[in-house]
Amino acid sequence: MSAGCSPSYDNDKSVLAFRGIPISELKNHGILQALTTEANEWEPRVVSTEVVRAQEEWEAVDTIQPETGSQANSEQPGQLISFSEALQYFQTVDLSSFKKRIQPTIRRTGLAALRHYLFGPPKLHQGLREERDLVLTIAQCGLDSQDPVHGRVLQTIYKKLTGSKFDCALHGDHWEDLGFQGANPATDLRGAGFLALLHLLYLVMDSKTLLMAQEIFRLSRHHIQQFPFCLMSVNITHIAIQALREECLSRECNRQQKVIPVVNSFYAATFLHLAHVWRTQRKTISDSSFVLKDLEVLAKKSPRRLLKTLELYLARVSKGQASLLGAQKCCGPEAPPFKDLTFTGKSDLQPHSS
Repeated sequence: MSAGCSPSYDNDKSVLAFRGIPISELKNHGILQALTTEANEWEPRVVSTEVVRAQEEWEAVDTIQPETGSQANSEQPGQLISFSEALQYFQTVDLSSFKKRIQPTIRRTGLAALRHYLFGPPKLHQGLREERDLVLTIAQCGLDSQDPVHGRVLQTIYKKLTGSKFDCALHGDHWEDLGFQGANPATDLRGAGFLALLHLLYLVMDSKTLLMAQEIFRLSRHHIQQFPFCLMSVNITHIAIQALREECLSRECNRQQKVIPVVNSFYAATFLHLAHVWRTQRKTISDSSFVLKDLEVLAKKSPRRLLKTLELYLARVSKGQASLLGAQKCCGPEAPPFKDLTFTGKSDLQPHSS
């Protein structure tokens, strides 16, 4: 796809479809500014010249980095990290400084408080509030590339989405290929913090949702309907955070006596609904702001409905039936190669205040 392509217009719908415009050009047009919500470079692993056995050399291939300032995890190079392992890390590390910033619930006054008391959802059970606070605290944490666990989370997301077996630099254009705004994913986590990366990790590491993640990722690469996969995911995590704080998920959390699994499923269900609307209604990046607004209203109003849709999707996929996203028609013959894709987007969702 030529970097010099200009926007083309759909004569039937008069919808602007951005066809392969370089991300630098899109930034000049202000397309990216509303959607986005300091990492040090990694030191390359040095392979000893004394390694002479062929098997040892072969095993080292997967962790050797190109000389681009990247660094593999020196302790466990190339090893994927599960969602439970990453979560356990946050359960054991000191997050007291971040916990001070959270507002567990939305503060209501006057008529709004009375209406919420009479007609709103139930309050979260006392025994679940610590788990809720952990979720909101993780959302206050930023990405620290010096932390080996943070680095492994990024590497795992990259490998599972791209199919790569090699570690990659924590800075680089390859993150734009996944749908971040720029070369540093840390700059795009505004309003969702590290919880946005944990949600992506959950999506790609859970065997039940991996196929869904791959389907949505393919849809995001459509030659007309392309959208920034990771930035869209960050916005959906933000919706999940707001739904939790507004107690929209309290009824389901109380029913399951869990918070984190409910928030994860709500995130996945909301992302699935967005993808379904995006594909069936032929949305393009120019529609993203409106789609996200409608999605937020629906998600907060009918969380149980979205969760049921996710259950239906997963049940059909497990039986080998056609998914809710339909056949793999999203990657048409005009779809550009993976490495040549650009991702853009916009949304006026704002980060929640602490």
